[in-house]
Amino acid sequence: MTHRLTSKDILALGFMTFALFVGAGNIIFPPMVGIQSGEHVWVAAFGFLITAVGLPVMTVIALARVGGGIDALSSPIGKAAGLLLATVCYLAVGPLFATPRTATVSFEVGIAPLTGDGALPLFIYSLIYFALVIGISLYPGKLLDTVGHFLAPLKIVALTILGVAALLWPAGGIAPATADYQRAAFSSGFVNGYLTMDTLGALVFGIVIVNAARSRGVQDAKLLTRYTMLAGIIAGVGLTLVYLSLFKLGSGSAGLVDQNANGAAILHAYVQQTFGGMGSFFLAALIFVACMVTAVGLTCACAEFFAQYLPLSYKTLVFILGLFSMVVSNLGLSHLIQISIPVLTAIYPPCIVLVVLSFTLKWWNKSTRIIAPTMLVSLLFGIVDAIKTTSFKEVLPLFSQHLPLADQGLSWLPPSLVMLVIAAVVDRAKGREQVAVHQ
Repeated sequence: MTHRLTSKDILALGFMTFALFVGAGNIIFPPMVGIQSGEHVWVAAFGFLITAVGLPVMTVIALARVGGGIDALSSPIGKAAGLLLATVCYLAVGPLFATPRTATVSFEVGIAPLTGDGALPLFIYSLIYFALVIGISLYPGKLLDTVGHFLAPLKIVALTILGVAALLWPAGGIAPATADYQRAAFSSGFVNGYLTMDTLGALVFGIVIVNAARSRGVQDAKLLTRYTMLAGIIAGVGLTLVYLSLFKLGSGSAGLVDQNANGAAILHAYVQQTFGGMGSFFLAALIFVACMVTAVGLTCACAEFFAQYLPLSYKTLVFILGLFSMVVSNLGLSHLIQISIPVLTAIYPPCIVLVVLSFTLKWWNKSTRIIAPTMLVSLLFGIVDAIKTTSFKEVLPLFSQHLPLADQGLSWLPPSLVMLVIAAVVDRAKGREQVAVHQ
């Protein structure tokens, strides 16, 4: 008998997918774009939505089509290269950066205003926080119940209250757009959306979503694909609504905070102004639940991935990853971000290329000829963009500063497109050669 999900379970799967995506970064970035883009807010918002919603949803759908994991998606580039890419992605969005960041950001927004920003309060908080993360992650089969039916709805209610408030009670006037947004509102929004890193998150979460459907007894590959796609689309609609309300909140907060304030400060000021003292408590609870769900999703995904390749059980890996993330979170956010930005800037372009080209496999005689060289070029130029974010940028040749789209942080895009065209021509020629030989 073929197991099918009930409508309630499909909705819960969608809510779970949405909740996995909405971490602290997703709540903090849009208000910053809103306040800085001024009168160009909706042009910037459109650019932001393409990379912060469009690409992650595409990634979830791409993974659903191949059955769940980044290793299956990367098969055209060969086993070793695919495994290396997957390992780097899992480590970057897992214990090295994103999981510790969920603890540090939720501490800074929710707890630090009450306790002060000291090392001891952070240590105690991270201890409790990761004990909860480990506890929930030990039972991945129950994720649909704990996250989909309980934590995600809680998060959605809190975000809805914030969104409705932003629409009904804007806090102040709109400031004129900053120089970057005056010059190129669309591409500034585009790159800011790309910095939420949700496409990398989606590469990692794909397997969690598929396994949550499997935990309900669904085995049929076509049904798994359909349910995962539906979950991705529900999450995409939810993300779009959240982002639009947060752009509105940011763009109307110019009277409350300096235009260069970070997203946490903008949210804090708005919530204080609109909800008073209770507002701080509400914001702390919202960010705590948002971060917790993302941390659980990342820990489950990383443990499931590494359990396939290491002689350690899933549960042992959950403990190791949780404890390691706790230690890293105590290094402080600024150190963490300094190390992570270059790594993420380098690996993001090949991941985008892999996802987008996975939809074109049927067009080619041999997909490896297309995907491998295009990803390689995007990685090389991604590394150039990454070096530009560090103190080693002086070693780069002068021409690298003047590549097309270099100002937008997208200098990898034109050379990747050129490589794609060349590879497509070679694929057609070689494909024809083989056909000619057979005749």
